[in-house]
Formats: sequence, C-alpha cells, structure tokens
Amino acid sequence: MTDPLHRPAADRDTLVARARILDAVRAFFRQRGVLEVETPQLARAVAPEPHIDPLPCRDGFLLSSPEPFLKRLLAAGSGPVFQLGKVFRAGEVGRLHNPEFTLLEWYRPGWSLAALMDEVAELVQAIAPRPPAAMMTYRELFRRHAGVDPFDAPLDRLAAAAPSPPPIGLDRDGLLDWLLVERIEPALMAAGGLLFVTAYPASRAAMACIDPGPPPVAQRFELYLDGVELANGYQELTDAAEQRRRLEQANAHRRAQGLAPLPIDGFFLEALAAGLPPCAGVALGVDRLVMAALGKGRLAEVLAFPWERT
Repeated sequence: MTDPLHRPAADRDTLVARARILDAVRAFFRQRGVLEVETPQLARAVAPEPHIDPLPCRDGFLLSSPEPFLKRLLAAGSGPVFQLGKVFRAGEVGRLHNPEFTLLEWYRPGWSLAALMDEVAELVQAIAPRPPAAMMTYRELFRRHAGVDPFDAPLDRLAAAAPSPPPIGLDRDGLLDWLLVERIEPALMAAGGLLFVTAYPASRAAMACIDPGPPPVAQRFELYLDGVELANGYQELTDAAEQRRRLEQANAHRRAQGLAPLPIDGFFLEALAAGLPPCAGVALGVDRLVMAALGKGRLAEVLAFPWERT
C-alpha cells in the first residue's frame, strides 16, 4: 500500500526518540558550561565554499552554516558556544541529504583539535554507542582502501583506482572526491564503527589552519559513523587576510564552473580582524546522528516532513 505523502514520514515513536536525543544534546553542553545561542538563518552575505551552495531568497540567503555569526560572537568574547538548528543547502536531496536539515555547531576557545575530537566522540557515544573510535590520516585512508597516495599519485593512477570511470576533466581534488565516494566510503560502511580522518589536503582547509608539512595539510578532521560522514571539525583560521583570500578563491572557483559569485560577509571578516581567539570548532549533522542511533536507513525516516512531502 502506498504511503500517502500528506502523512509524516517519521512515525510518532521516532519523533519521540528524536526529541529525547535533542534534549540529551542540550544537556551534554549545559553540563559543560557551553552557552546555547541562536543566530540568523537569513543573511545578506555568506562565506563562500567551493562545494556548498546556500539557498538564495528574495531578501538574501538561507545560510548553510551559522559559522560566520558564531565566530562574530567568539570575537566579541562570548566564550564557548553552540547552536542547534536548521540550515539549508541547495541541490542536496537523497538517502543522506535533505535541503533543510538540523546542524549542531560548537566552538571551544583555547582548545586543540585533539581535545575537540575527544568531546565529539563523547557526545556521539552518548547518543549512538559504538566501540571506541579509530583514527586515520587522509593519506592512510587512501592507501589502505584505494591503494593510492592522495598526495603523490599521478592523476591517471587515481582515476584507475576508481571502481567506475570518473567523469572526464576532474582535477586532483575532484578525483579524490570520486574515489572517496565510489570506493572508500563503501568500505567504511562495511566495516562500521567510528572513524576520525585527519590531515586533509591543504586545498580542503576552507576555514582551517594549515600545517606546513611536508606535505602541507589542513588542521581538520571528519568523523565517519558506520561509513557516513557525520562531523567536520577545524582548528579555526584566525587570520582575516588569509580568510578573505580563501573566500575570494571560492568565488573564483564558482566563476570557473559558470556560477555567479556570492557576496562575501564583510562583518565576519571584520570580526576576524578585530580578534578571533584561537579555537577549535565542529559542525555535526544531527539528522544523521539520529538515523544512526535509531537504526534507520534513510534520513527521511527521522524527519517529520522531508523534502518530497513538503
């Protein structure tokens, strides 16, 4: 029997469990003295990233992350903060994607990336218990699961390592993304568990500090839960001039793809120039965490009204 689209996708038991998980997340941070804040979901300017499209609307953009506003709070002396709320990304629909989703983002002034990773693991284990997290560098990940070195292998070797032919014209970053999705993530799904991946290529730093190496790498981690990307954390960049350069570079990438550049958030850059304290920060996909905790196979199963029912 066809499920009528006017009905919620998630049943009542799932919605009750989801509400309890959100309560547990808030309690986790209350116990650690991290302030919950609310920042705008609608803004006139953004912090462009090459592979993320904010949703435009008549009065501006629905934000894909509260990061610029949270960093403005940090620069004003807020201390550790977190936000739990809706964000938006254009063109993201599928088993693990919805254009509107719930994001948990938090920042720890004075913390190292390692300390933040410990806290991320504690939170995830409290919600979706798994064996202790493993850790692997980006280079180790590709060597183990694809048999190539992501930093040194020639492009033809990267292309040959993929299980299916990659699209023509991909650069190194594009080929690495293709390998990650087509070969590595399926292997991680089969293995299950928690895995922190660290030391991404410097080209993937976005708003992270860079370790000069060699090779230079982003001070960044991603957390995989049963092969699904769950969280993305940075040792945060505090240099306003370098951050401006990266945002302008992201707009140049958009132009090269035939896309319109995005207006850059000048207030965000002014806050960095005024003095963002050294800090580590992370964004975590709450819907994916709920999905894993409840043993569901699709994001839509933990949402009352996913995209196809709106």
